[in-house]
Amino acid sequence: MTRDELMREAIRLSEENVRNGGGPFGAVIARDGEIIAGGTNRVTSDCDPTAHAEVNAIRKAAARLGTFDLSGCEIYSSCEPCPMCLGAIYWAHLDKLYYGNDKKDAAGIGFDDAFIYKELDLKPEARSLKSERILADEAYTAFREWAAKPDKVEY
Repeated sequence: MTRDELMREAIRLSEENVRNGGGPFGAVIARDGEIIAGGTNRVTSDCDPTAHAEVNAIRKAAARLGTFDLSGCEIYSSCEPCPMCLGAIYWAHLDKLYYGNDKKDAAGIGFDDAFIYKELDLKPEARSLKSERILADEAYTAFREWAAKPDKVEY
């Protein structure tokens, strides 16, 4: 499939999802023009705030390929990903992102992530989500063990 055909599939998924009670977002992951997996926004239907189209597509693609590293694959999203999904795309090592609507389009229909981007630029103590670091020495034990582990699988 061409990149336009792959994007049209992501858009088709987003439209179908709206008709079936989900959010207006769809995504497909492809390798060499072949769709590996698709996903839609299922936040409200699954009662899962992380069930965004891109995350669902990444989960399905990783399961299908049997790997957490999706290098060699591209993602086609009906909309520019939110900060969570963009982070997941980086963690999945996808080679390229294509998107249709942008974050301003999403904000125009009530999906505005600008506040998250602003929050990320703040020091933790200045964010609206109050946070406090506790038991840092105890928590670091797992990090020491990981660093010393000779057979770890890095990602």
